[in-house]
Amino acid sequence: MIGNNVRVGVVGTGHLGAIHAKLWKNCTGAELAGIFDADTERSCKIAAEHGIKAFESLGETLDSCDAITIATPTSVHFDIAREALLRGKHCFIEKPITVSYAEAESLIEKAERVKRVIQVGHVERFNPGITALSGYKIAPMFIEAHRLAQFKPRATDVSVVLDLMIHDLDIVLWLVKSPVVSVAAHGVSVLTDTTDIANARITFANGCVANITASRISAQPMRKLRMFQRDAYISVDFAKGESEIYRLTDEALPPSARATTLGNIETGSRNVSIVFEKPLSQTVNAIAEEQKAFIESICSGRPVAVSAREAAEALRLAEIITDEIVAQSRNILVGNNGKI
Repeated sequence: MIGNNVRVGVVGTGHLGAIHAKLWKNCTGAELAGIFDADTERSCKIAAEHGIKAFESLGETLDSCDAITIATPTSVHFDIAREALLRGKHCFIEKPITVSYAEAESLIEKAERVKRVIQVGHVERFNPGITALSGYKIAPMFIEAHRLAQFKPRATDVSVVLDLMIHDLDIVLWLVKSPVVSVAAHGVSVLTDTTDIANARITFANGCVANITASRISAQPMRKLRMFQRDAYISVDFAKGESEIYRLTDEALPPSARATTLGNIETGSRNVSIVFEKPLSQTVNAIAEEQKAFIESICSGRPVAVSAREAAEALRLAEIITDEIVAQSRNILVGNNGKI
């Protein structure tokens, strides 16, 4: 550490890696040591743009840092994080944590053994539309999520389940806090060799059902989640960083409330009001907030915002969904005598 600052290196200088490098320069409590990428031309270009050092190897990067951000293709997350942990470095790993649940479990064991922090970049946890709900009781019984994106060549080394859907898998697991009891899923490969559009229906032990759709071949982008629970409907627009709540209440609204009464209805023995609220959301950079939380965890010892264990559980569910999609595809082939 330099004084009280944590020296951070960025490994991977693609889209997300370049963003991390830029933001680390202004993160309180952190000192950006430099960046590394196997693509030397790319890393030198990003280094020149931001006036930072471009390391020549992963080993040199680790020698110069207390912690690293891993923003490489998912296929090499495990190898880089394992080497960093063996050298006693803290790791911020972009989602998904690894390619497989088994790899994630191995990293968790190593991090616990060397007493180092792993935080995973499930950035939607820091989305203003989600953080604005922190003061509300969230107990969803039905969730519908759509995460649709226009096709981009990057991140096609993994399926849309690991590329996009895993964001919503993490959010849903975090909100529901109940074991998964069943999964039904379907998916199609359109432009790549992996699944490009997928839908999963997940049932939880507490009775909640989540219907999640992800696509990376959509004409119009969308990142929305809707939750239905007793006496309330909650909508989150991740793209806008906003949320809306429609709920029933039999309590009088205080003058300072950011709510509007839409009408009154009778529900059995209750006379209740229909109230619309738009929780105040802060204008923040979610990735910068991730970085801030990572540094605070390293320096204070407080639990990380998104733990490796939570990320591993989201990955485990993604693997179940992926296996179900493969099984469904085989069933279709068998049912049609091998012909589509």
